[in-house]
Amino acid sequence: MSDSPAAPSAYEVLGVSATVSQEELRRAYRRLARLTHPDTGGTAEAFQAVQVAWEQVGDPEDRARYDRGESLVMDAVSGESGGGGFSATVHPTRSAGRGPTVRARSYGHPGGRARERFLTLMREWMGRGADPADPYDPALVRSAPREIRMLLAEALAEEATARAVSGLGIGFTIWNDVAVHPATDAKLDHIVLGPAGLFALRSADWGAPVKLAKGELVGSGIGRDEEPFHELHNSAKSFGRQAGVRFTGLIVVVPDDALAVPLDVVQRGRLAGATVVRRSLLPKILRDGADAAGRASVDRAFELRPRLQEAVRFV
Repeated sequence: MSDSPAAPSAYEVLGVSATVSQEELRRAYRRLARLTHPDTGGTAEAFQAVQVAWEQVGDPEDRARYDRGESLVMDAVSGESGGGGFSATVHPTRSAGRGPTVRARSYGHPGGRARERFLTLMREWMGRGADPADPYDPALVRSAPREIRMLLAEALAEEATARAVSGLGIGFTIWNDVAVHPATDAKLDHIVLGPAGLFALRSADWGAPVKLAKGELVGSGIGRDEEPFHELHNSAKSFGRQAGVRFTGLIVVVPDDALAVPLDVVQRGRLAGATVVRRSLLPKILRDGADAAGRASVDRAFELRPRLQEAVRFV
Protein backbone atom coordinates (compact mmCIF):
# COMPACT_ATOMS: atom_id res chain seq x y z
CA MET A 1 0.00 0.00 0.00
CA SER A 2 1.50 3.28 -1.13
CA ASP A 3 2.30 6.13 1.27
CA SER A 4 1.00 8.53 -1.36
CA PRO A 5 -1.79 10.80 -0.07
CA ALA A 6 -3.75 9.67 -3.14
CA ALA A 7 -3.64 6.04 -2.08
CA PRO A 8 -6.76 4.50 -0.48
CA SER A 9 -6.59 4.48 3.30
CA ALA A 10 -6.76 1.20 5.18
CA TYR A 11 -10.38 1.96 6.03
CA GLU A 12 -11.22 2.67 2.39
CA VAL A 13 -9.64 -0.62 1.35
CA LEU A 14 -11.72 -2.45 3.96
CA GLY A 15 -14.84 -0.53 2.96
CA VAL A 16 -15.65 0.91 6.39
CA SER A 17 -15.70 4.22 8.18
CA ALA A 18 -12.71 5.21 10.29
CA THR A 19 -15.05 5.35 13.29
CA VAL A 20 -16.29 1.72 13.22
CA SER A 21 -15.72 -0.55 16.19
CA GLN A 22 -12.89 -3.06 16.22
CA GLU A 23 -15.42 -5.90 15.87
CA GLU A 24 -17.02 -4.28 12.80
CA LEU A 25 -13.55 -3.83 11.37
CA ARG A 26 -12.79 -7.50 11.94
CA ARG A 27 -16.00 -8.59 10.21
CA ALA A 28 -15.24 -6.38 7.21
CA TYR A 29 -11.76 -7.83 6.95
CA ARG A 30 -12.97 -11.42 7.08
CA ARG A 31 -15.60 -10.78 4.43
CA LEU A 32 -13.13 -9.08 2.08
CA ALA A 33 -10.44 -11.68 2.70
CA ARG A 34 -12.86 -14.31 1.40
CA LEU A 35 -14.05 -12.23 -1.53
CA THR A 36 -10.59 -11.18 -2.73
CA HIS A 37 -8.78 -14.50 -2.26
CA PRO A 38 -7.59 -15.86 -5.62
CA ASP A 39 -9.10 -19.28 -4.81
CA THR A 40 -12.57 -17.72 -4.60
CA GLY A 41 -12.40 -15.54 -7.69
CA GLY A 42 -10.40 -12.60 -6.35
CA THR A 43 -6.97 -11.37 -7.40
CA ALA A 44 -3.62 -11.54 -5.68
CA GLU A 45 -3.32 -7.75 -5.83
CA ALA A 46 -6.69 -7.13 -4.15
CA PHE A 47 -6.07 -9.82 -1.55
CA GLN A 48 -2.66 -8.34 -0.72
CA ALA A 49 -4.17 -4.86 -0.33
CA VAL A 50 -6.70 -6.23 2.17
CA GLN A 51 -3.95 -7.98 4.14
CA VAL A 52 -1.81 -4.84 4.31
CA ALA A 53 -4.81 -2.78 5.43
CA TRP A 54 -5.56 -5.28 8.19
CA GLU A 55 -1.93 -5.25 9.33
CA GLN A 56 -2.20 -1.48 9.70
CA VAL A 57 -5.45 -1.31 11.69
CA GLY A 58 -6.34 -4.85 12.81
CA ASP A 59 -4.65 -4.51 16.17
CA PRO A 60 -6.03 -1.72 18.41
CA GLU A 61 -2.55 -0.37 19.18
CA ASP A 62 -1.53 -0.45 15.52
CA ARG A 63 -4.81 1.22 14.65
CA ALA A 64 -4.17 4.01 17.13
CA ARG A 65 -0.73 4.62 15.62
CA TYR A 66 -2.23 4.56 12.14
CA ASP A 67 -4.93 7.05 13.14
CA ARG A 68 -2.20 9.36 14.44
CA GLY A 69 -0.56 9.21 11.03
CA GLU A 70 2.61 7.53 12.23
CA SER A 71 2.78 5.14 9.30
CA LEU A 72 2.33 7.89 6.71
CA VAL A 73 5.91 9.01 6.35
CA MET A 74 6.24 10.60 2.93
CA ASP A 75 8.22 13.81 3.25
CA ALA A 76 6.69 16.55 1.10
CA VAL A 77 10.04 18.26 0.70
CA SER A 78 12.31 15.36 -0.16
CA GLY A 79 9.71 13.05 -1.66
CA GLU A 80 11.33 10.18 0.22
CA SER A 81 10.33 8.04 3.14
CA GLY A 82 11.71 9.10 6.45
CA GLY A 83 9.12 10.06 9.03
CA GLY A 84 9.15 13.79 8.37
CA GLY A 85 5.44 14.02 7.61
CA PHE A 86 3.99 16.45 5.09
CA SER A 87 5.46 19.93 4.97
CA ALA A 88 4.38 23.28 3.63
CA THR A 89 7.98 24.01 2.67
CA VAL A 90 9.12 23.45 -0.90
CA HIS A 91 12.45 24.01 -2.52
CA PRO A 92 12.88 27.21 -4.55
CA THR A 93 12.36 26.62 -8.25
CA ARG A 94 14.47 29.40 -9.73
CA SER A 95 17.72 27.64 -10.46
CA ALA A 96 21.09 28.78 -9.34
CA GLY A 97 24.57 27.35 -9.31
CA ARG A 98 25.06 24.93 -6.46
CA GLY A 99 28.65 23.89 -5.95
CA PRO A 100 30.32 22.83 -9.20
CA THR A 101 27.00 21.98 -10.89
CA VAL A 102 25.25 24.52 -13.11
CA ARG A 103 21.57 23.78 -12.90
CA ALA A 104 18.84 24.16 -15.49
CA ARG A 105 16.95 27.42 -15.72
CA SER A 106 13.60 26.94 -14.00
CA TYR A 107 10.61 29.27 -13.80
CA GLY A 108 7.27 29.13 -12.09
CA HIS A 109 6.10 27.34 -8.98
CA PRO A 110 5.66 23.59 -9.50
CA GLY A 111 2.64 22.31 -7.62
CA GLY A 112 1.69 25.82 -6.54
CA ARG A 113 -1.90 25.77 -7.77
CA ALA A 114 -2.52 22.29 -6.42
CA ARG A 115 -1.21 23.27 -2.97
CA GLU A 116 -3.38 26.39 -2.91
CA ARG A 117 -6.46 24.37 -3.79
CA PHE A 118 -5.54 21.69 -1.26
CA LEU A 119 -5.32 24.29 1.52
CA THR A 120 -8.60 25.94 0.51
CA LEU A 121 -10.54 22.67 0.43
CA MET A 122 -8.89 21.41 3.60
CA ARG A 123 -10.03 24.51 5.47
CA GLU A 124 -13.54 24.21 4.05
CA TRP A 125 -13.67 20.54 5.01
CA MET A 126 -12.54 21.37 8.54
CA GLY A 127 -15.46 23.78 8.74
CA ARG A 128 -16.22 27.51 8.73
CA GLY A 129 -13.03 28.36 6.86
CA ALA A 130 -10.95 27.16 9.78
CA ASP A 131 -7.20 27.40 9.57
CA PRO A 132 -5.89 24.11 11.03
CA ALA A 133 -2.67 24.34 12.99
CA ASP A 134 -0.98 21.98 10.54
CA PRO A 135 -2.96 21.16 7.37
CA TYR A 136 -0.18 18.75 6.39
CA ASP A 137 -0.47 16.70 9.57
CA PRO A 138 -0.38 13.05 8.36
CA ALA A 139 -3.39 11.97 10.42
CA LEU A 140 -5.44 14.92 9.15
CA VAL A 141 -4.43 14.31 5.54
CA ARG A 142 -5.30 10.63 5.76
CA SER A 143 -8.77 11.38 7.14
CA ALA A 144 -9.60 13.93 4.44
CA PRO A 145 -11.74 13.02 1.40
CA ARG A 146 -9.85 11.58 -1.52
CA GLU A 147 -10.40 14.61 -3.76
CA ILE A 148 -8.51 16.69 -1.22
CA ARG A 149 -5.74 14.14 -0.81
CA MET A 150 -5.38 13.96 -4.59
CA LEU A 151 -4.52 17.66 -4.72
CA LEU A 152 -1.67 17.16 -2.27
CA ALA A 153 -0.47 14.13 -4.23
CA GLU A 154 -0.53 16.26 -7.40
CA ALA A 155 1.51 19.01 -5.77
CA LEU A 156 4.09 16.57 -4.41
CA ALA A 157 4.42 14.88 -7.81
CA GLU A 158 4.99 18.17 -9.62
CA GLU A 159 7.56 19.30 -7.06
CA ALA A 160 9.42 15.99 -7.30
CA THR A 161 9.58 16.16 -11.08
CA ALA A 162 10.85 19.74 -10.98
CA ARG A 163 13.65 18.66 -8.68
CA ALA A 164 14.46 15.67 -10.88
CA VAL A 165 14.92 17.77 -14.03
CA SER A 166 16.62 20.74 -12.38
CA GLY A 167 19.98 18.99 -12.48
CA LEU A 168 19.99 18.53 -16.25
CA GLY A 169 22.29 21.51 -16.75
CA ILE A 170 22.41 24.92 -18.33
CA GLY A 171 21.30 23.60 -21.74
CA PHE A 172 17.80 23.00 -20.39
CA THR A 173 14.99 25.39 -19.45
CA ILE A 174 11.91 24.37 -17.45
CA TRP A 175 8.64 26.24 -17.02
CA ASN A 176 6.28 24.94 -14.32
CA ASP A 177 2.52 25.33 -13.86
CA VAL A 178 1.98 26.93 -17.24
CA ALA A 179 -1.48 28.23 -18.23
CA VAL A 180 -2.72 26.72 -21.49
CA HIS A 181 -5.18 29.46 -22.45
CA PRO A 182 -6.71 32.40 -20.55
CA ALA A 183 -10.21 31.08 -21.26
CA THR A 184 -9.65 27.65 -19.70
CA ASP A 185 -8.54 26.16 -16.41
CA ALA A 186 -6.17 23.72 -18.14
CA LYS A 187 -2.44 23.84 -17.54
CA LEU A 188 0.79 22.10 -18.42
CA ASP A 189 2.61 20.87 -15.33
CA HIS A 190 6.02 21.37 -16.96
CA ILE A 191 7.47 22.46 -20.28
CA VAL A 192 11.06 21.32 -20.79
CA LEU A 193 13.23 22.74 -23.54
CA GLY A 194 16.60 21.19 -24.25
CA PRO A 195 18.87 20.11 -27.08
CA ALA A 196 16.60 17.10 -27.79
CA GLY A 197 13.55 19.28 -28.31
CA LEU A 198 10.50 20.67 -26.56
CA PHE A 199 8.56 18.40 -24.20
CA ALA A 200 5.23 18.73 -22.42
CA LEU A 201 5.17 16.87 -19.10
CA ARG A 202 2.44 15.86 -16.74
CA SER A 203 3.41 14.78 -13.22
CA ALA A 204 0.90 12.40 -11.70
CA ASP A 205 0.42 10.21 -8.67
CA TRP A 206 -2.82 8.26 -8.53
CA GLY A 207 -1.79 6.34 -5.43
CA ALA A 208 -1.86 3.02 -7.29
CA PRO A 209 -0.10 1.23 -10.17
CA VAL A 210 -0.79 2.36 -13.73
CA LYS A 211 -0.15 0.78 -17.11
CA LEU A 212 -0.53 1.52 -20.78
CA ALA A 213 -3.52 -0.13 -22.46
CA LYS A 214 -4.90 0.66 -25.92
CA GLY A 215 -2.99 3.91 -26.16
CA GLU A 216 -4.07 5.32 -22.79
CA LEU A 217 -3.09 5.06 -19.13
CA VAL A 218 -5.32 2.94 -16.92
CA GLY A 219 -5.25 1.99 -13.26
CA SER A 220 -7.46 1.65 -10.21
CA GLY A 221 -6.69 5.22 -9.14
CA ILE A 222 -7.51 6.77 -12.52
CA GLY A 223 -11.12 7.88 -12.89
CA ARG A 224 -13.30 6.40 -15.60
CA ASP A 225 -13.56 9.75 -17.33
CA GLU A 226 -9.84 10.51 -17.05
CA GLU A 227 -7.68 10.21 -20.15
CA PRO A 228 -4.23 11.40 -19.04
CA PHE A 229 -2.50 11.14 -22.41
CA HIS A 230 -5.38 12.69 -24.34
CA GLU A 231 -5.68 15.52 -21.83
CA LEU A 232 -1.95 16.21 -22.05
CA HIS A 233 -2.12 16.10 -25.83
CA ASN A 234 -5.01 18.59 -25.95
CA SER A 235 -3.31 20.97 -23.52
CA ALA A 236 -0.01 20.83 -25.40
CA LYS A 237 -1.77 21.38 -28.71
CA SER A 238 -3.69 24.38 -27.38
CA PHE A 239 -0.59 25.98 -25.87
CA GLY A 240 1.47 25.25 -28.97
CA ARG A 241 -1.08 26.93 -31.18
CA GLN A 242 -1.05 30.05 -29.00
CA ALA A 243 2.74 30.17 -28.73
CA GLY A 244 3.52 29.16 -32.28
CA VAL A 245 5.57 26.11 -31.24
CA ARG A 246 5.29 22.38 -31.72
CA PHE A 247 6.16 19.89 -29.01
CA THR A 248 8.65 17.15 -29.72
CA GLY A 249 7.07 14.74 -27.25
CA LEU A 250 4.53 14.19 -24.50
CA ILE A 251 5.58 12.53 -21.23
CA VAL A 252 3.54 11.45 -18.20
CA VAL A 253 5.82 11.08 -15.17
CA VAL A 254 4.78 8.76 -12.33
CA PRO A 255 6.39 7.53 -9.11
CA ASP A 256 8.79 4.65 -9.68
CA ASP A 257 6.64 2.11 -7.87
CA ALA A 258 3.57 3.01 -9.93
CA LEU A 259 4.93 1.53 -13.17
CA ALA A 260 5.96 -2.11 -13.60
CA VAL A 261 8.38 -1.26 -16.41
CA PRO A 262 10.86 1.64 -16.59
CA LEU A 263 8.87 3.28 -19.39
CA ASP A 264 6.20 2.50 -21.96
CA VAL A 265 5.43 4.19 -25.26
CA VAL A 266 2.22 4.56 -27.25
CA GLN A 267 2.87 2.80 -30.54
CA ARG A 268 -0.02 3.83 -32.79
CA GLY A 269 -2.53 6.57 -33.41
CA ARG A 270 -2.31 10.31 -32.98
CA LEU A 271 -0.61 9.83 -29.59
CA ALA A 272 2.14 7.62 -31.03
CA GLY A 273 5.40 8.36 -29.23
CA ALA A 274 3.76 9.62 -26.04
CA THR A 275 5.57 8.10 -23.08
CA VAL A 276 4.85 7.15 -19.49
CA VAL A 277 8.03 6.93 -17.43
CA ARG A 278 9.27 6.35 -13.91
CA ARG A 279 10.38 9.64 -12.42
CA SER A 280 13.92 8.47 -11.67
CA LEU A 281 14.45 7.68 -15.36
CA LEU A 282 13.21 11.01 -16.70
CA PRO A 283 16.52 12.93 -16.54
CA LYS A 284 18.34 10.12 -18.32
CA ILE A 285 15.76 10.04 -21.10
CA LEU A 286 16.02 13.77 -21.66
CA ARG A 287 19.80 13.78 -21.39
CA ASP A 288 20.34 10.79 -23.68
CA GLY A 289 17.99 12.32 -26.18
CA ALA A 290 20.04 15.50 -26.10
CA ASP A 291 23.22 13.53 -26.72
CA ALA A 292 21.69 11.86 -29.73
CA ALA A 293 20.15 14.98 -31.20
CA GLY A 294 23.31 16.77 -32.23
CA ARG A 295 24.23 20.41 -32.53
CA ALA A 296 21.37 21.37 -34.81
CA SER A 297 18.91 20.78 -31.98
CA VAL A 298 20.95 23.00 -29.65
CA ASP A 299 20.57 25.84 -32.11
CA ARG A 300 16.84 25.16 -32.30
CA ALA A 301 16.59 25.39 -28.51
CA PHE A 302 18.22 28.83 -28.53
CA GLU A 303 15.69 29.92 -31.14
CA LEU A 304 12.67 28.67 -29.18
CA ARG A 305 13.61 29.92 -25.72
CA PRO A 306 12.79 33.64 -26.21
CA ARG A 307 9.55 32.74 -27.98
CA LEU A 308 8.50 30.59 -25.05
CA GLN A 309 9.57 33.19 -22.50
CA GLU A 310 7.26 35.63 -24.24
CA ALA A 311 4.32 33.20 -24.50
CA VAL A 312 4.39 31.49 -21.09
CA ARG A 313 1.88 32.60 -18.48
CA PHE A 314 1.68 30.88 -15.13
CA VAL A 315 -1.49 29.71 -13.42
